[in-house]
Amino acid sequence: MCLFCKIINKEIPSNIILENEKFLAFHDINPKAPVHILAVPKVHVDSFADVSPELMSDMTSFMQEVAREVKIEKSGYRVITNIGDNGGQEVKHLHFHILGGAKLKWGHFSDADTQGHF
Repeated sequence: MCLFCKIINKEIPSNIILENEKFLAFHDINPKAPVHILAVPKVHVDSFADVSPELMSDMTSFMQEVAREVKIEKSGYRVITNIGDNGGQEVKHLHFHILGGAKLKWGHFSDADTQGHF
């Protein structure tokens, strides 16, 4: 069972922001912004590459609700998902990072190895 499935099953504690029958949102333990929430489906899906359009539609509404709950919907926020090893996915369970609470920079590509990839 993956890490996020254990969090969903309450086998591992988390700081939950919002939960419904299909999704769970909780604070990231290694935040990259003043607000850094992870939103996950309760059903295991490996990554965005495997998600159904129907689940993604419901998840979109859930993430918008999370942004309202943590009061970043008006100031702005970033939604990111990583897919596969080269995309930086560390936990093989679909999850979205919802980041906000400050003016976010875009500098995380500075260490990417771009040689021979274009």
